Amino acid sequence: MTRGPWHVAVLMGGWSAERPVSLSSGEGVAKALESRGHKVTRIDMDREVARRLADAQADVVFNALHGVPGEDGTIQGMMDLMGLTYTHSGLATSVIAIDKQLTKQALLPHGIPMPGGHVVDSESLFTADPLPRPYVLKPVNEGSSVGVAIVTAKGNHGDPIARDSIGPWQDFPQLLAEPYIRGRELTTAVLGDEALLVTELRPKSGFYDFDAKYTDGMTEHVCPADIPPEISEACKAIALRAHQLLGCRGASRADFRWDDERGLDGLYLLEVNTQPGMTPLSLVPEQAAKLGIDYATLVETIVEEALGRAATPGKTGQGHG
Repeated sequence: MTRGPWHVAVLMGGWSAERPVSLSSGEGVAKALESRGHKVTRIDMDREVARRLADAQADVVFNALHGVPGEDGTIQGMMDLMGLTYTHSGLATSVIAIDKQLTKQALLPHGIPMPGGHVVDSESLFTADPLPRPYVLKPVNEGSSVGVAIVTAKGNHGDPIARDSIGPWQDFPQLLAEPYIRGRELTTAVLGDEALLVTELRPKSGFYDFDAKYTDGMTEHVCPADIPPEISEACKAIALRAHQLLGCRGASRADFRWDDERGLDGLYLLEVNTQPGMTPLSLVPEQAAKLGIDYATLVETIVEEALGRAATPGKTGQGHG
């Protein structure tokens, strides 16, 4: 596939909790493509998105949306119906990967280590804990650590959790309850069929939540992570295997917790992000840069992969998982 020039519609924004991140990702992608001589149409997703995509008549859509409905299969299904070529994962993969419980059902039978736990009705939390403390509560289908709460024995949520205590139970009717895994936060990017590096994330305070992810200076990124070689290799192997099992396309990012007192037995995959951020603080561009892949080349590589699928007989351009 030649490197253009292409006409790329960059789809960003939307109305999820991750809108600001998506706008930052999309603008970075747009500027990178323009710097390489490509034509770019910026589309801030609204309810007229189908008409605006049709009017753009672009060669390919760069999906820079995060969260619902840009990452959960909704926008992918719409673009499939329109016959559009787009970056990143397709409908089936997106539906599964954004749902943490469906992801477990897809990956656990293949030996991918993931935390236990189950989905609970938020209302039940005000009567009894679903798991022994400490445990984690998180929305089933949000990204970027939106709405994550760690419930501890000495925390201020109450015992049982108080109805008026601030937490995700106020915003989501159901939550995923998982055992809390002590230790370290690791993440591995996958580009195409290659796992890149392992980054350790060290928040300056608290845990790696939405603010820690996207506020400059709140989290230290150690890349490559200062971890034993066998842990690094395991992260990369699990990230690539999960990417392949889920049918991810383009770039993905696998997030881990590692209990460093337990060695390999303490490594758990938490989730796979099919639309990883492309902001200046994002982890995929950072890992790529460490391997000598500059930001603009990374963007072009993701676009090329989508265009290559569209041009290959027997394959769709939509990246179905």
